[in-house]
Amino acid sequence: MLEHTLWHPVALSQAVGAQAQAATLLGEELVLWRDDAGVAQAWRDQCPHRGARLSLGRVVGGELECPYHGWRFAAGGRCTHMPAAPDFQPGPRHGAHGFAAQEAYGMLWVRLAEPEGPPLPIHALPRFAAEDELSLRKTTSGPYAVAASAPRIIENFLDMAHFGLVHEGWLGSREHTAIAPYEVRPTPYGVLATGCRAWQPRSSIHAESGAEVEYSYEVTAPYMAVLTKQPEPGSSAIDDHHEAIAMFVCPVTEESSVVWTRMAMNDFDSPDARLIEFQDHIFGQDRPVLESQRPKRLPLAPDAEAHGAADRLSTAYRRYLRQAGIRFGVIA
Repeated sequence: MLEHTLWHPVALSQAVGAQAQAATLLGEELVLWRDDAGVAQAWRDQCPHRGARLSLGRVVGGELECPYHGWRFAAGGRCTHMPAAPDFQPGPRHGAHGFAAQEAYGMLWVRLAEPEGPPLPIHALPRFAAEDELSLRKTTSGPYAVAASAPRIIENFLDMAHFGLVHEGWLGSREHTAIAPYEVRPTPYGVLATGCRAWQPRSSIHAESGAEVEYSYEVTAPYMAVLTKQPEPGSSAIDDHHEAIAMFVCPVTEESSVVWTRMAMNDFDSPDARLIEFQDHIFGQDRPVLESQRPKRLPLAPDAEAHGAADRLSTAYRRYLRQAGIRFGVIA
């Protein structure tokens, strides 16, 4: 499936250390660990010998040891030692099955299969790079485990019409629920919406008054999107306050996901804990609604669910998924 050839986030980089840990991506159970050189490894969480979970093992001398019979595997998956047959030279069939892995934006990303054509990169997000022209401050919130499909979560992230109800008193108000027309267009890699406006009582932790906030939304991959927001002048304690938020979703199963939000902003003074607490609160308001939606997988047929005038972006997102051939987490 196309989904297996894309890069997906599976863990915060800082959470992957020398000890083995389990993760799941697209239904594939993984073991994550770092070798002595600090390089992150992502393998199938299954010993090739008798199928024990490698994530229950330990890292010894820069190699991952199976908890069952003690077979050891070096970076790349090669089996180097069998305690019960110490003089035997293991061959390729004794090795662990590895997947492509790389790190970007404070996350470990994994790809389960090679694409048939040219390799697909992780989408470039200049605001979130370690070094960028704006020198923005970065923080990450999550992980949030959610009993909802990845496309349902992304669609919610793109939706402004729920602000006044789900996030009343924070991102929206019942007195200001109307969504003005905005522009949506496809891009070579997803969908872009500009000119989005919403009145918000508290658009960020720095808001000193209610304000109209201008948004743009960009879908950069099937399970990834970025928003930028800027409140009207004088409504924030920070002059020219602006921020961008990327949502990274790991599709664990068809109907469950793990979510992180990565923020880039021109706030260099607030403690990380305060910024993360705000994001925790907002996502905590979304979670029960996301987990209540039926069907859990996002239906892509144009007539599967009713749509309103404010839903131009979500319908464009569904159309993009349908045209891209996405099958995981959706009802085609």
